[in-house]
Amino acid sequence: MKSLKVIFFGTPEFAKTSLEAIHKSHHEVVGVVTVADKASGRGQKIHQSAVKEFAVENGLLVFQPEKLRDPQFLETIQNLQADVFVVVAFRMMPKILFEMPEIGTFNLHASLLPDYRGAAPINYAVINGEKKTGATTFFINEKIDEGNILLQRELEILPEENAGELHDRLMEMGAELVVETLNGLAENSIQEKPQPKVEHVKNAFKIFKKDTRIDWHQNAETIHDFIRGMSPYPSAFTFIKIGEDEKFLKIYKGKFEIFGHEEKPGKLEVDKHHFKIYTKDGVYLPEELQLEGKKRMTVKDFLNGFQHFDHISIG
Repeated sequence: MKSLKVIFFGTPEFAKTSLEAIHKSHHEVVGVVTVADKASGRGQKIHQSAVKEFAVENGLLVFQPEKLRDPQFLETIQNLQADVFVVVAFRMMPKILFEMPEIGTFNLHASLLPDYRGAAPINYAVINGEKKTGATTFFINEKIDEGNILLQRELEILPEENAGELHDRLMEMGAELVVETLNGLAENSIQEKPQPKVEHVKNAFKIFKKDTRIDWHQNAETIHDFIRGMSPYPSAFTFIKIGEDEKFLKIYKGKFEIFGHEEKPGKLEVDKHHFKIYTKDGVYLPEELQLEGKKRMTVKDFLNGFQHFDHISIG
């Protein structure tokens, strides 16, 4: 089978798995482009991206340009004479770059395009209660996530699966799809096709902190899916009032019950053994949570820390 010369563009763990799969295949990685090293944490320690760490460990040529239009960077990339560029979880690329290789530049996206274009396809698939999702490889063009489809593969979303668990399964499946796409392009056996026209496309816009607050006026199942879709990151939150103090409370996991009631949504019922919050059509029962300033814990450990349950409420 023909071997392709590949330049890989990516940053996080999700991308690293695809890079590793390509490196293990018969295709040749001639260059890796990733984000610049960043200082983070209390000690402002310099951290490398997961993609850079793998590339360095395996002796791959690494580039960390501040600007993708930098003439020197573009010339260097051009001189590597790659057949194809592969992009996984990277930033937007200028036309002068993605049009450089002879075959083209393709991207791995964690959804069944055209649905869930955008930055958070895995989160929104779970939030919206989807039963299936998948991964798509497609040629990049000047519009975000709208290029011609190369390959797609479906994946069932498990009933109680959260976004983190789904992320890990899609990461592995996506890496296989990337190599399968490279193989198909090498053998000229893939027929690219335009994305189908859909009247109401489901979007996956970037999630900001304000988007992660739980609305207790919604149905219990909707809240359950929202919390699953935000877990473990960026995590859903509410405010809890303990005495006179209002604190930030993240909820990572729970279950729900549906039944008729006349209680106000958001009302909290709590004692030494139970923690339930009323919703529009039932209750939500947190199982894993994290109080501001504390570590993530089970609801049992959380309740063990309180003595005066008559002074606690959801805000």
